[in-house]
Amino acid sequence: MSVNLLDFDAAGLTAWFAEQGEKPFRAKQVLRWMHRAGVADFDAMTDIAKSLRDKLKAKAVVAPPALVSDKLSDDGTRKFLVDVGNGNAVETVFIPEDDRGTLCISTQAGCALDCAFCSTGKQGFNRNLTVAEIIGQLWQANQALGAVHGDERVISNVVMMGMGEPLANYDNTVAALRLMLDDNAYGLSRRRVTVSTSGLVPAIDRLREDCPVALAVSLHAPNDSLRDELVPINQKYPLKELMAACLRYLEKAPRDFITFEYTMMAGINDSDAHARELLALVRDVPCKFNLIPFNPFPGSPFRRSPAERVRRFGEILIQAGIVTTTRKTRGDDIDAACGQLAGQVKDKTRRTAGAVIPIQELRT
Repeated sequence: MSVNLLDFDAAGLTAWFAEQGEKPFRAKQVLRWMHRAGVADFDAMTDIAKSLRDKLKAKAVVAPPALVSDKLSDDGTRKFLVDVGNGNAVETVFIPEDDRGTLCISTQAGCALDCAFCSTGKQGFNRNLTVAEIIGQLWQANQALGAVHGDERVISNVVMMGMGEPLANYDNTVAALRLMLDDNAYGLSRRRVTVSTSGLVPAIDRLREDCPVALAVSLHAPNDSLRDELVPINQKYPLKELMAACLRYLEKAPRDFITFEYTMMAGINDSDAHARELLALVRDVPCKFNLIPFNPFPGSPFRRSPAERVRRFGEILIQAGIVTTTRKTRGDDIDAACGQLAGQVKDKTRRTAGAVIPIQELRT
C-alpha cells in the first residue's frame, strides 16, 4: 500500500526518506512542493531527480481528502465539505476579513464530548482524523482560494475550531500544527494558529511543552454546576483545574492571554450575575472574552440571547478591564456559523438515530 506523504510532519518525512536511503534535504524539497506549492503530482516536482520521482510514484502518494462541496455565503464566507471516507464528511470554513483570512479546521469526524449547545456533538462521533485529513483541509482550501505558491497569504490564520475536540486527537493535531508552522510548509506564526479546547487539562499541559500556539478555551459557563450540564467534560476537569492549566499554559504561550469563548444562550448563562461570576472565576488569568451569540440548529432547545443582553453582559466584563468582543455571526445562511458545523458522521456512539446521507448524494 502506498504511503500518503501528507501524513508526515517534517521530522516524520525526513525519517521516511532516510528509510528509503535518501538524504534529509530531499524531504525538505518534497515538503515545499506539497505544501508551499500545493503539488500532488511527483512528476511536477521538477528539481527532484527522475529516479527519485519514479521511486516516489511506486511507494507514495500525496492524497488530500476529496472536496465534496464548496458553498459561498452572502457575506463571503466559504464552507467546504471534505470526504474522509466510509460515509464521513467534515466541514472546513474560510472567513475573509479586511485584515486577515481565517480558516476553521476540523480534527474529528463528529465529537464525543456532546456539549449541549453544539450541532457537531449531536451528530455523534466516528473517529479521529489523520494528519493528512487535517492538514489536507488547509491544502484543499489553498487550492480552492487560488493560493498555492507559498508567498500568498489568503489564509493568514488557522483556528482548530471546527468539528471535534482537537486535544482528543492529540498526536495528529500536533503533527498538523507543526506543518502549519514549518517555513518549508505553510510558515504561519504561532500567534496566528489557535487551538480551541473544551478543557482537557492533561492535554493542555502537553501542548504547552510540545507545540505552544494560541489557546482558546470553550468556557460557556461561570460555575461548575452549569458547566457540568453544558460542557460535560467539566465533570472530569472542573473549573479550578482548568483555570490552573490556563495559567501554566501562559508560561510558554505565544500570546500573553487566553481567549475564553462564551456562547450566549437566553436565560441560561447570560445574566448580569453570570457575568459577575465570570469575573471572579478568571480574576487571576490574563484573558480576553469572545462572546458568541448562540447559532440555532434543528432540535436545539436553546435560544440566542437578545443583542441588548449580549451588549450588557459584555459591558460588565469590559468595565472590569477585560477585553471583550462579540463575534459577528458569519456564514449562518450556509450553516457555517460557530456551533452549526455538522457534516456527515457515521455515529459510533449510538447517539444519533437518523439516517446518514451517503456521500454520493451530497455531491449532487
